[in-house]
Amino acid sequence: MNDLVKHSGLTVADDGAAISKGYMPGWANDFETEALPGALPQGLNSPQRCNYGLYGEQLSGTAFTANPPERTWCYRIRPSVKHSHRYKRIDLPYWKSAPCVDPDVISLGQYRWDAVAHTDEQLTWVTGMRTMTTAGDVNTQVGMASHVYLVNESMVDDYFFSADSELLVVPQEGRLRFATELGIIDVEPKEIAIIPRGLVYRVEVLEGPCRGFVCENYGQKFELPGRGPIGANCMANPRDFKAPVAAFEDREVPSTVTMKWCGQFHATKIDQSPLDVVAWHGNYTPYKYDLRAYCPVGAILFDHPDPSIFTVLTAPSGHPGTANIDFVLFRERWMVMEDTFRPPWYHKNIMSELMGNIYGQYDAKPQGFVPGGMSLHNMMLPHGPDKEAFEKASNANLGPDKLDNTMSFMFETRFPQHLTGFAANEAPLQDDYIDCWTDIEKKFDGTPGKK
Repeated sequence: MNDLVKHSGLTVADDGAAISKGYMPGWANDFETEALPGALPQGLNSPQRCNYGLYGEQLSGTAFTANPPERTWCYRIRPSVKHSHRYKRIDLPYWKSAPCVDPDVISLGQYRWDAVAHTDEQLTWVTGMRTMTTAGDVNTQVGMASHVYLVNESMVDDYFFSADSELLVVPQEGRLRFATELGIIDVEPKEIAIIPRGLVYRVEVLEGPCRGFVCENYGQKFELPGRGPIGANCMANPRDFKAPVAAFEDREVPSTVTMKWCGQFHATKIDQSPLDVVAWHGNYTPYKYDLRAYCPVGAILFDHPDPSIFTVLTAPSGHPGTANIDFVLFRERWMVMEDTFRPPWYHKNIMSELMGNIYGQYDAKPQGFVPGGMSLHNMMLPHGPDKEAFEKASNANLGPDKLDNTMSFMFETRFPQHLTGFAANEAPLQDDYIDCWTDIEKKFDGTPGKK
């Protein structure tokens, strides 16, 4: 880029591209931002004539009558009908949507995978998505899918949006840029990004190759969990979520927009960049969040709390207290409980738990759960520490202990998660994972009072 001109914290190049500077803090705020002075109308949403010859357009993420409504007013160079033409069906064989029940795959079981390996094949955000599990039904807007992404090539004059879902992106290696209609978000490991349903964007590789995890949320949007008696502080604080400032591209160049709709993919050809929103205001926006800002809470006297205490974001269902999806973070923290088995206990759960390791060692599985790896414990299947973890925790000196150099997460859903053919046959499945519990010994002794 050359011949740069600066506008209100925005750098605009002679090719019409714009790079934002900074973010706006807060979760579910009514933000307002403009890349050119006076581009954002004041006092009304839809003036008879917008400044700079812009078009006013509303992007709604909820029904009009939802309380509160989630919507953003955009002031753009062209209305988005100019960014949509005749669509042609395309095939992305590795990106699956629910319901996706392969009759040749057994989803009943406890599963664990090594990190999916990088490849020499050129893969973009769209072609590099590898679905591991699906749950629910994309057509009725319930459930989710979990994916691993492998990205080593930037999208060039190529854009994507999903009418099916909100995407929660958890990087594990490399750095990505999401150039969206509402601005630019850069993410790297230890951060996450939330990309709302219907938002058009392009993904660029800042430092690659890139690998990470995606939770595709078909249902209600992610929100901050209720804190109850915890009160106003700790966990994920609203101020630590960052929304992008306005940035736009005024570029006349042949471009492709790919759309995901009811589990199918279609592409359309247009003559310009669709990232042409010069100003916007509203509360329907992408975010980034630094997971190192998450302040965990837990037991400070005895017992190990439920993992729900570590919820970062939750997507509610129609059943109060039962989430469509919970995004749960297990990060560095102090363990101080007395007379307590400190790792997660053995349990069976109505919720289905898919875990991923961002870095370090998870306390319940000191061996085998590697960075970049994943595990799945489906509904009502027992799981818990292996023998080594059990013996260590049962005989530890229970002084204050820092659980350090660890960051893993869980996508938990009320629906059973079905493995894809890729997860069962191509991903690096640890066939011996189920054997990690075979050497657990019977310790029962009927002697009264003996531990």
